[in-house]
Amino acid sequence: MSAHERIDELVKNNDVVLFMKGSPLFPQCGFSSRAIAILDHLNVEFASVDVLQDQEIRQGIKEYSDWPTIPQLYVKGEFLGGSDIMMEMYEAGELQELVEEHGLAKAG
Repeated sequence: MSAHERIDELVKNNDVVLFMKGSPLFPQCGFSSRAIAILDHLNVEFASVDVLQDQEIRQGIKEYSDWPTIPQLYVKGEFLGGSDIMMEMYEAGELQELVEEHGLAKAG
C-alpha cells in the first residue's frame, strides 16, 4: 500500500485525525502541542499519526493535502489546516461549531 493510500485510509476511517510530530502525550514541536491543546480543550476524540515515525507518511501528507507544514488536521475527511488555522477557527468559534455540528465531543 502506498503512503497516499495509507493516508487516505486514515483520513476516511477516522472522524478526526491529526498528523503531528510526536504523540498526544509527548508532542515533539510547539505547533503539534498547540493542536493537541485545542482538541483536548474541545474534548474531541481523535486519532493521531506521528509523522516522525514514518518518513513516507511525513512527506506523503504534505503532498496529500498540498500543505507544506505539520501538524495537519482532518475532520470528517476534510483538511482543515495546521495549528495556526486551528487557532484562528477556535478563536472565531468555528471549530467549536464544527465539533458540535458533527457530534465529535466525547460524552461525559
